[in-house]
Amino acid sequence: MLEFLLALLTTATVAALLWPLLRMRLPARDRLSGELAIYRDQLAELEREREAGTLKAAEAAAARTEIERRMLAAGDAATGSALGTTKGTAKAARSSDAVQKWLPPALSLFVPLLALGLYLQVGRPGLPAAPFADRGTERPAPSRQMDVAGLLAEARARLAQDPNDAEALAALGEGLTLEAGGTVTQPALEALQRALPARPDDARILYYLGLHEAQSGDSKAAIARWRALEAGSPPDAPWLPMLRAEIARVAKAAGIELPPAAPPPAPSTQSPQSTTPQPSREQQEAMAQLTPEQRQQAIRSMVEGLAARLADAPQDRAGWLRLANAWKVLGENASAADAYGRADTLAPVDARILADWAEAHVRQLAPGAVPSPQAVAVLERLEKAEPRNALALFYLGVAAEAAGNKPAALQRWKTLLALLPADAPIRGMLEERIKAAGG
Repeated sequence: MLEFLLALLTTATVAALLWPLLRMRLPARDRLSGELAIYRDQLAELEREREAGTLKAAEAAAARTEIERRMLAAGDAATGSALGTTKGTAKAARSSDAVQKWLPPALSLFVPLLALGLYLQVGRPGLPAAPFADRGTERPAPSRQMDVAGLLAEARARLAQDPNDAEALAALGEGLTLEAGGTVTQPALEALQRALPARPDDARILYYLGLHEAQSGDSKAAIARWRALEAGSPPDAPWLPMLRAEIARVAKAAGIELPPAAPPPAPSTQSPQSTTPQPSREQQEAMAQLTPEQRQQAIRSMVEGLAARLADAPQDRAGWLRLANAWKVLGENASAADAYGRADTLAPVDARILADWAEAHVRQLAPGAVPSPQAVAVLERLEKAEPRNALALFYLGVAAEAAGNKPAALQRWKTLLALLPADAPIRGMLEERIKAAGG
């Protein structure tokens, strides 16, 4: 209704502006009048030059005679042609006048009416957006509802410092996929493949690699990869409901009959078990019916629920480690670092978990910032467990330089430089830091 009223108002406004134009009478014109007007202008110009002395009297007289001769010739030609064409000429003149009179108003009304029709068809505010599922295959992502531009900027900033940063490569692959509307593009695939050797159990990398296989038509490979991820995930991993729904969707679309899922492993007496329950079948089925955005929100809610349950069971070390990993996948690095710390207070974590813990700390840093004392403590433990760990060598060097201990910084950076491949992009930046520190 509002759009119709706006259309009426626009039409009335245009009509009011065009009314004087419609009433205006156009003067009749013919070819002879135009030619005579030109010759009169030439005569006036000739007279001004004669009076100014720039043209001699004899030359002026000759030029005047020639112009007058042309005027007479034009009059004779017009009189002769008018004898047989008076009626046709008058009719053509009237037709030309009508076109000149009505064409501008018609165009002025047609353009806004056309724009209004298009707007009412495809651009009205009340028209709901076409869901992504209606434009192609729905492609959910097993991660948080995120700022894709921020995710890509952060990943690229980290890769500028360390091109082999597996976590940043995984984030870059995810961000490029989300930026492409859920399609695993070639640059995203390359980033994920580079990150896989360093993080072969990363759920995010495995999911998107499987998604690429499904999008490439190799549904069997995608399902096999996802089933392996499902079998290796903790029972209460927040991404499991969405992962199982995606497995079922791809299998159904490809006509693949799924084998029964393997039973969960028997509890071990060698390590503490989490008391947190896994999602029920009803929850999994409900998750499969959600949109990608709703699934992401549901995953976050499940992680927050796990955190709330651990507040009542603070001695559940396995639960804290699962929570830390879930927060890290969601990009909540501060919460992940805190959860790793809670697990470490119950029993010291091993080198692999120390590396994840250290990454959760340094991912909170702005480019060029100095690691916090808490991050330095974790990095020092990581360096002790793995003396050739690139993450520890670089950031402990940054911390040492900031503390004024340039010899310690140079020692770590030179060790790291020796470990890097000859074509590593980070070599130039590292060499500049070593030179600036006096090395």
